[in-house]
Amino acid sequence: MDEQKLTMTVSEAAIALKIGRGLAYEAVRRGEIPAIRIGRRLLVPRRALEKLLEDPKALNLAPTTKQPKTSNPK
Repeated sequence: MDEQKLTMTVSEAAIALKIGRGLAYEAVRRGEIPAIRIGRRLLVPRRALEKLLEDPKALNLAPTTKQPKTSNPK
């Protein structure tokens, strides 16, 4: 990643993560990759992506798997 840029496009983030462009956009839609919208542009903050890679739980992202429902006994 270019250290001078504060943000990158979703396509650039996909290249950096070595995943497909479609998967990257889907991960942004699900909240798994942090992104901000400025006008029509969707940008991934470089620092947020780096933080995500260091500690995925640090950004409080939604879990990628569904949690089983617990029943409440009455």
